[in-house]
Amino acid sequence: MAQAIVQTEIGGPEVLTLVEVPDPVAGAGEVVVRIEAAGVNPIDVKQRSGARPLPPIVEPRHVGFDGAGVVTALGSGVDAVAVGDRVAIRDTRGTYATALTVPAAHLAVLPDSVSTAQGAALGIPAGTAYQSLKSLDVHAGDLLLVHAGSGAVGQAAIQFAVAWGATVIATGSPSSFDRLRALGAIPVRYGDGLEERIREAADGRPLTVALDAAGTDEAIASSLALVEDRDRIATIVRGPDAASFGIRAFSGGSPDPLTAQELAWRAEALAATIALIAEGRFSVEFGPELPLAEAAEAHRLIEDHSTRGKIVLRP
Repeated sequence: MAQAIVQTEIGGPEVLTLVEVPDPVAGAGEVVVRIEAAGVNPIDVKQRSGARPLPPIVEPRHVGFDGAGVVTALGSGVDAVAVGDRVAIRDTRGTYATALTVPAAHLAVLPDSVSTAQGAALGIPAGTAYQSLKSLDVHAGDLLLVHAGSGAVGQAAIQFAVAWGATVIATGSPSSFDRLRALGAIPVRYGDGLEERIREAADGRPLTVALDAAGTDEAIASSLALVEDRDRIATIVRGPDAASFGIRAFSGGSPDPLTAQELAWRAEALAATIALIAEGRFSVEFGPELPLAEAAEAHRLIEDHSTRGKIVLRP
């Protein structure tokens, strides 16, 4: 039998349990993937704890949306991948597992130069960053402000924007500055006086677009003060109250669903990011790598903010 992490109640990390589940079977348009790595994301933690409400749990809820592994079986109508292909998974609940049935449309093939850990680290962070910047029409010549630049979404946003010819100012703690510079951003320390430090970093140039991945009041306030066009300010954290600021929100608890085009951009991001990694133009900063059975510890690390970098679970 396969194994999977599930929860049967809302609560702390301790509600995550490793259980045996029936071996997955591929239906039409699906494949079975033997999971070799699962990416841990803040949304996993928020849903587990109830901070991001979901319908009531009526049967064991599987956890995780991002992963990577090897295709072991094909359902009817699947011809884009073959048994034995290494693939990355996006937007498929239950990747904290040893094996999983996945819609073939939610896969991207991994070349030999891209590891399964890298593939597992991309779905939500890269998809969110890519779609957000596309929605904000980030292009060459823009001066983009990214709040929480050292997070997984922030780092992805920096790298996409730089690849597209924009200049990026990214907020973070001083301990992240070397990483932010390596990605091509101008780092700025968050905290009191943030707006003035951003102005100094801009060196007289007008900021044209802002993406908030921090959700703090100072992030929102500095974006509003520095970016003239509020239609080019967005948050992925403060969705419920974004409209009160006159800015845009992409998920992050927003009451407004993503458009069909935005969903298409999120889908497009996985293969696009894998291609950039293969070209040496995109990198992932990794944190701890833990066994699947220690999923609860991975959630504790995210809640405690005690580590930086993508946490990966290994079955």
